[in-house]
Amino acid sequence: MEPLETPERALVFTPHPDDAEGGCGGTVVKWIKEGAEVFLVLATDGRAGTSDPNVSMEELVVTREREQAEAAAVMGIKEVVNLRNPDGGLEDTREFRGQLVEAIRRFKPDVVLTTEPYHRLQHAHRDHRMIGVVAQDACFPYARDIHHFPEHRAAGLEPHKVGAILFWGSEDPDVFCDVTETVDQKIEALAKHASQFGGRNPGDFSRARVKQNGERVGVEYAEIFRRVTFRR
Repeated sequence: MEPLETPERALVFTPHPDDAEGGCGGTVVKWIKEGAEVFLVLATDGRAGTSDPNVSMEELVVTREREQAEAAAVMGIKEVVNLRNPDGGLEDTREFRGQLVEAIRRFKPDVVLTTEPYHRLQHAHRDHRMIGVVAQDACFPYARDIHHFPEHRAAGLEPHKVGAILFWGSEDPDVFCDVTETVDQKIEALAKHASQFGGRNPGDFSRARVKQNGERVGVEYAEIFRRVTFRR
């Protein structure tokens, strides 16, 4: 596996609050410490993220949006965009694709990070699959080509060419980021999503996962990704 270089600008597409922190939080913190600007788009409102029948959807939406903002502040994210699509409702539609293309054209990232859409060995949440597929298409060709979503140009947003997309949670990773110096901040950010952990310490399983990744690549702690590069 190859180590990742730090980009100037990165954009994270996360399906639910807490997915980004678990998947790429250490990488995001490392890149920001090294001078990168990182932006985050939260695709859904997180309304389905509870097994407690006494918690209303409306209450949970407010809670999870606040938790995401607090976690982003820990990581140093420059801006969070809340799309507020229904949790469990992401689909490969023109509307959703347009939302992601608009974000790409606005923030102009060198690299996009999101969830792996393709699994052979395990099942993945449908929202995770959908955002992975739509994000890749949004990067190429839709954000690049001038005649896709002409309403963006009318609003002052020009086409943008993304260099690569990084999928966390892949069964076939080929690049990694050494997060040994940022794993504590990753876990601190993840812990902001208290509504999802029922009093458990997210550091226990999160640290074990990045330690296992690190053993694969010869560092103490690592986050690993599958990279797809787009032709310029």
